[in-house]
Amino acid sequence: MEFYQGDERNLVRRLSSWVVDIAVALAFAWFCLNCFGTRVTVIGQSMQPLLNSDDVVLVNSLVYDFGKPDRMDVVVFEREDKKLYVKRVIGVPGDVVQIQDGTVYVNEQPIQEEGLGHVSLAGLAEKPIELGDGEYFLLGDNRDSSEDSRFANVGNVKEEQILGKVWLRLFPLIDMNLIPSP
Repeated sequence: MEFYQGDERNLVRRLSSWVVDIAVALAFAWFCLNCFGTRVTVIGQSMQPLLNSDDVVLVNSLVYDFGKPDRMDVVVFEREDKKLYVKRVIGVPGDVVQIQDGTVYVNEQPIQEEGLGHVSLAGLAEKPIELGDGEYFLLGDNRDSSEDSRFANVGNVKEEQILGKVWLRLFPLIDMNLIPSP
């Protein structure tokens, strides 16, 4: 009889230890997420096919404390109206960006973008745009349904406006995945 009670106590002790380990891991994950990341809800169709309206993404807000945004990074930036927008970095400081005949050129070279088609409206980028220090040219992946750096109300985005790099689609859970880097 005593042997049975010992096994029962051992099982309870192992289960308790397992529950505590899981609770500590979840608490650590929550802490890291809230200290180093931000959740942002995508508004509109401007990032299709990569992201859809109402997708919730996680943003690494530390990555640009130690480096600069790279071309083709998907980033979150804050406009003057304090709203957050998700776009793709096309041009970095020192680049010259232009859109001609539906093709995006950076430093007079067409950029290679799989799955992204013709750009119907060049906007400000109809003429070459030279990016100054700390300026970035951002476009939505769905070029015909995106309010981005081609338009005067957005224009070149300052480095201070970029809050971080999108790294994970969190919701909907069925579509959860890492956002690929360039």
